[in-house]
Amino acid sequence: MKASLTVFFEDPFWVGVFERIEDGKLSVCKVTFGAEPKDYEVWDYVLHHYYELVFSPAVETEIRQAADNPKRRSRNARRQLENVGIGTKSQQALQRQREEMKAERRQISREEREMEAQRRFEMKQAKKKEKKRGH
Repeated sequence: MKASLTVFFEDPFWVGVFERIEDGKLSVCKVTFGAEPKDYEVWDYVLHHYYELVFSPAVETEIRQAADNPKRRSRNARRQLENVGIGTKSQQALQRQREEMKAERRQISREEREMEAQRRFEMKQAKKKEKKRGH
């Protein structure tokens, strides 16, 4: 298992993207921090809220094996620090999560609309029956 957190500025808020690779599958979760978080605030958030995060559905990804060369490792670490933003796999996972939430919201709102229509229909029927009964 491999996990990483990228914090970057996405106008107007600071955003953190948690990436989790497990069994060759990538899951992502996006967290909005608001104001620029300090290192200790990010660490505290990871310690106390990591298990509450809702990760996106897993996306297939290939895991590259890192070389043991110390110079290459430091170069890669520097590149990762310079790299701002999130990877395309992460973006795909976040997009899939958004689409699932959107579909879920549509389902709920459709059910609510149908329930409201049924309630109105029953009220009309009751009113019609009341008129028919007379006074």
